[in-house]
Amino acid sequence: MSKSADVKQKKLDDLYDESDSWHVNIDAGTVFAKRMPGKFRSLKWITMLVWAIFFLGPYLRWGDRQAVLLDIPNRQFHIFHITILPQDVWMLSLLLLFFAILLAVVTSIAGRVFCGFFCFQTVWTDVFTWIEEKIEGNPAQRRKLKEAPMGARKLRLRGTKYAIWLVISALTGVTFAAWFTDAYALWAAYFTLTAPLIAWVVVALFTVGTFILAGFMREQVCFWLCPYARIQGVMYDRETILPTYDHNRGEPRGKMKKGEQESDKGDCIDCNQCVAVCPTGIDIRGGQQEGCITCALCIDACDSVMDKINKPRGLIRYASLDEIEGKGTVKLYKRPRVLVYFGIMSIALIGIIYGLLNLGSLELQVVQDRSPLYVPMSDGSIQNTYHIRMLNKLDHEVDVQVTARGLEGMEFIGADEPFTLRSGTLGSRTVRIRVPAEEITASRMPVIFELYNIDNPDDVVTYNGAFFSPER
Repeated sequence: MSKSADVKQKKLDDLYDESDSWHVNIDAGTVFAKRMPGKFRSLKWITMLVWAIFFLGPYLRWGDRQAVLLDIPNRQFHIFHITILPQDVWMLSLLLLFFAILLAVVTSIAGRVFCGFFCFQTVWTDVFTWIEEKIEGNPAQRRKLKEAPMGARKLRLRGTKYAIWLVISALTGVTFAAWFTDAYALWAAYFTLTAPLIAWVVVALFTVGTFILAGFMREQVCFWLCPYARIQGVMYDRETILPTYDHNRGEPRGKMKKGEQESDKGDCIDCNQCVAVCPTGIDIRGGQQEGCITCALCIDACDSVMDKINKPRGLIRYASLDEIEGKGTVKLYKRPRVLVYFGIMSIALIGIIYGLLNLGSLELQVVQDRSPLYVPMSDGSIQNTYHIRMLNKLDHEVDVQVTARGLEGMEFIGADEPFTLRSGTLGSRTVRIRVPAEEITASRMPVIFELYNIDNPDDVVTYNGAFFSPER
């Protein structure tokens, strides 16, 4: 084996021993990442637009109210024409399960895509550093400004930057609060200083938190505060596709000199552009590391260098460990872990769809009085007592009527007149069913209770109950 091959093999072995090469920014030095154009930088800007929903969502109207309103005080979640009450919280659990497993699926397939392109911390940090670059200049200028003593220029630049950061942070806090109350009324309450204490607390916490986390801590949040960075290794395997440096092609690396022909060198010219653009300051050539958020900006940087030196792109590319070793890629349907994830997601999604399709506008529960279970009357008939509980899931009050059917000759007592159910509230009634002795054919007979909207008789919900009598 040649000396060059030995060097390549050694570098490849070092890649596998990740614990020895992981880099964590423990010196608290600020990372001033360089911005370079490229397809992944463009993709990053596009995916960040998802957060436009966060800022614009509270201002969408649906009829006379907010389209999406998480009304916690009244225990109602309004999503367009759907109103979800605490009784339907199981659907929220399934929704959280769905997104949790979706996160695991994406991570097992393509790494920390969420962290690199969608995460709140990543997006806000990217916006804050973009503003910083526009005001203070490129990384070298920002680094120089940081080390310079405080003066009029530094005070002016820093003051401008911090003022813009504070506006964005405060707007983030107000927007978050607006999801839980009427957005327009909330703005009016803030401007007139009549907002409740909790509204001020929310804005203060989000303003301070966003300002510090996105403006100052930046990549340190990914290293030290985010638990997802710690558990990512559990979700990775040899088939996971990640931004990866191809050691076989790149090593041994070395500086390129003009006009020099180096046949024994790899394609990596040790320009460190991949490190310069990394928002967490890691060197992807050291192997997969805790600080890598798979934003793929290092791929853009490396491809631009390869174009300049007339080398093929892909020295750093999305690839699995098996692919780098020449073992090829494995189809998704042959990966048991991914199949299990998809199975759980499917079950959760089916449950959510079922819940939404059967949400209904009314809910009915019937609890039979067990003490006593039945009462013989003086005329020989048998009487059962039931406690009826009704729930109005609509966003307005409705007039309802309770009926019962299924027993011959039955007398339904206690619900002769309609009654009004307020929006999102429970109503209760105690009713009795009395059946003549000659109509009783068994000790337990089925009875069906119905609750319907008087204004819309088709809006009806049923409950299967039972009528009990002495043994015959």
